[in-house]
This record gives sequence, structure tokens and C-alpha cells, in this order.
Amino acid sequence: MKANSKRKVFGDAVDLLMGDMEEVTMPRGVQMLPVKSIQPFHDHPFHLYEGERLDDMIASVKEHGVLNPVIVQKLDAGYEMLSGHNRWNAAKLAGIKEIPAIVKTDLSEEEAYVYVIETNLMQRSFSDLAISEKAAVLKARYEKEACQGKRNDILEEIARLEGKEISITRGHDDHRLKTRDMIGKEYELSGSSVGRLLKLNDLIKPFKDMVDRGALYTKVALQLAFLPENEQTMVYEIMREKKTKITIEMVMKIRSHSGALTEAMVKRYLSAEPVKKKCYKVPGR
Repeated sequence: MKANSKRKVFGDAVDLLMGDMEEVTMPRGVQMLPVKSIQPFHDHPFHLYEGERLDDMIASVKEHGVLNPVIVQKLDAGYEMLSGHNRWNAAKLAGIKEIPAIVKTDLSEEEAYVYVIETNLMQRSFSDLAISEKAAVLKARYEKEACQGKRNDILEEIARLEGKEISITRGHDDHRLKTRDMIGKEYELSGSSVGRLLKLNDLIKPFKDMVDRGALYTKVALQLAFLPENEQTMVYEIMREKKTKITIEMVMKIRSHSGALTEAMVKRYLSAEPVKKKCYKVPGR
């Protein structure tokens, strides 16, 4: 399909879906899919809407339906969501049986992840993201392996679906991986801050969630991120069992035994009393 023709198809899709769904013919490239045939992206790094924001979306879906198509990729059995997790979740909760979708096939893991990351960034600014979400975005920027030209094509398609204009600069430099400092300038972060956020991607999900809701200090989380997944899981389960918090002193002791860490060690270190600083009275006072 020629570029201009492809642009018209997706432009028409947005225009028609914003109108009366009963009076239009589903545009080419968009089809109605059963809600239950779609599953979430296997490595979805973003939190779904909750509370009032979710309630408002459910009410809107009940009244108007899902107006803008979601983007999915075809699996051997069913489909996997790339863009539109919140619309899909609201549709499920609203009792909607089918939603409009654009189906992608033969995507690489990197190309699929571009859809997941970039569509979220078009809805929210980087500063509005939770810490673990920022970490995931930076990881995608830093470690992307997909061809930059293909990534630009995907960005342009997403922009058309969202009815937005973006400026893509194409050239030799587009094909080079960005350094942490370059990425930091893009998001107004220092290179060291980018490095710390990148490391948080090594946390298991329960610890990421704790960081996002302020239940785990970032400096402690960074040390936990150096533990292998099985040891992180062990620490998390014991923390939950004992209903205890973990300090930087505790995690450093735990890290010193990484590779030979046992439940007994974790329980002992998590039970350790914090070291109290001695106070000395100044003579004559």
C-alpha cells in the first residue's frame, strides 16, 4: 500500500469511529474483535486506570462505546493488546462484547514494544509517569534493537491514529544507539539518573509496585535490583510475611550473601534492630 493511501485509511478510521457507529461501514484495516479474545501485552509496564478515572471511562464506554480502535497483534490463539489497555479494560467492565481493532502480524518483539511505549507517551507526558513506568520507557529508548526506520514508520502510524502531528528527523545519526547522557537531555535527566532508572527494570514487579506507591525507597530498591529474581522473590515474601520494612543497612547485608542467600539469613537480617547512634553529653552542659 502506498504511503498516501495508507495515511488515508487510518485517517478515515479515526474520523468514522468518532461518528455514529451504526451509520458507517467499518473502514478497511479496522475490524470488530471479541473482547474476550484479547489478552494484555505480556510485558506491559504501565499501570491501568483506577478509581474515578476508570469509573469515568467505563461510563463513557457504556454510553458511546469504544470510539477509537485499539491496536493488537495476532497470536496463534487470539490476540495480544499493544495499544488500548485502558479502553479494553473499561469495555470488559462495562460489559461490551466487541471492540474495534487494528490487527498487526509478524511484528518483532522490539517493534511490538514500540507500539506499547509510544502510544502511552502520546497520552501522558514523561513527568506524569510512575517511577517504574519511566524506567521502562528509558529502557526502550536505550536498548531498542529495532531498525530506526521501522520505528519511525510505527511512530507516524500511531500519530495518525491519535490525530496528532509529529516531526521525524531521518538520517545517519538515527541509526545509532543513544547514550545515557543523550537520553537524559531528552528527558531533562542526568546520565546518572538515567542509569539508576534503567537498573530499576531489574526489580521484580512487587518491588516495582512498592516503589511507585512510595512504600520502598529508591536507594533501597536499587540495591535489591542487583539480586537475582529468585532472591528478590524470597526477600519480598519474607517481608510480606513478617510485615516489615527493609532499610539500606539490611539490604546491603543481604546483598553480601547473594548467590548463597538463604531464608534464614533474610529473616535474621530483616529482624535486626537498627544501630542506634550513641549520644555523648558535652561537659558543662
